[in-house]
Amino acid sequence: MDVRTSGARAADAHAPGAEPPGEGHGRPSTGPGPGVPGGAPDGLGLHPDDLPDGLVVADEAGLVTFFNAAAARITATDPSDAIGRRLEVALPLEDLDGRRWWALTDPYGGLAIRAGQPERNLLLPGGREVLVSARYVRERPTGPVRRVVVCLRGTEARRRTERSHAELIATVAHELRSPLTSVKGFTATLLAKWERFTDDQKRLMLETVDADANRVTRLIAELLDISRIDSGRLEVRRQPVDLAAAVRRHVQALTAAGHTAERFLIRVRGPLPRLWADPDKIDQVLGNLLENAVRHGEGTVTIDIAPDMAPAPAKPVADGTPVERTAVTVSDEGPGIPEESMSRVFTRFWRGSKRGGTGLGLYIVKGIVEAHGGTITVDRARGGGAEFRFTLPVGTPAYLA
Repeated sequence: MDVRTSGARAADAHAPGAEPPGEGHGRPSTGPGPGVPGGAPDGLGLHPDDLPDGLVVADEAGLVTFFNAAAARITATDPSDAIGRRLEVALPLEDLDGRRWWALTDPYGGLAIRAGQPERNLLLPGGREVLVSARYVRERPTGPVRRVVVCLRGTEARRRTERSHAELIATVAHELRSPLTSVKGFTATLLAKWERFTDDQKRLMLETVDADANRVTRLIAELLDISRIDSGRLEVRRQPVDLAAAVRRHVQALTAAGHTAERFLIRVRGPLPRLWADPDKIDQVLGNLLENAVRHGEGTVTIDIAPDMAPAPAKPVADGTPVERTAVTVSDEGPGIPEESMSRVFTRFWRGSKRGGTGLGLYIVKGIVEAHGGTITVDRARGGGAEFRFTLPVGTPAYLA
């Protein structure tokens, strides 16, 4: 790919960090080619204005020869005001200490062995942050700089990521502090005044410590799941799973915890296809959905399990034939989820109208279902409550087929 615009090669433009032909190997650069004025593309037909990142190119005299549309958007500068001006004037950058960036780095008069500048945060006039990296193009090693290619990126996506990480840390710190304070308080009291308490009092305090320790363990497990989901390393160990039996097992646990059996309705529609999935992770999905329905919903909690022959959008088959799946629907008769919140249900820290919990459960549920190649959705149930529906593709895994 060789898009030439105002004497700047698109190979340099598209990847400022890439090694240009001839650089560092003693071979001369190919030099500018017969590009069409205005940046018309050749080769694969890529126009520099199609690049998602800002691109600024300066020639050997330090004059700007190209300023693409993304650079204009990021810097709020009209390209006509930048073309032909000196780089430090057209792109007046400062570092976070307020020092002028081009005077500090001196691309044309600095060390002759430098190939560019790594990406870093710099400031535009007005204090707006931008991510900047630069490439110094030379015809031969240690030769004079023939072009400076600058890549600009906005910081919005990085800021969102950093904000999400900060929120996660704050949530974890808050959720850990309460149970750990309780554990520390009760153990310190028992150690200091063991003989003063009756057996019943000791049992009560130890049961509280045990419950808080379980809470910490669950939180740490959630954090590990989030880490694996975000990095794409969530492992799925597939085994034959009886979904109907798994649902009944969870309902029995909820009734043993004090909920009435009449509150739950399990409906299995037709013979279910053989499902291969990770039983522990499917238990985690079912447990979270049923616990949410009991805690936040009202009335009867209905669990429908049925085969589903719709095409699987997560992994569509090339010939368009339907993919056999199993669908599980968990619905309640409570107030439901507001329409404006539907799109945020599976994001981190969503807790709905009621506080409590980390708000990470449904985010993890979605990650687990998608790791199985399935889908999960939320809607309003016929009774007005919330309805969660997830589907899992069935069939023997390829390595056992």
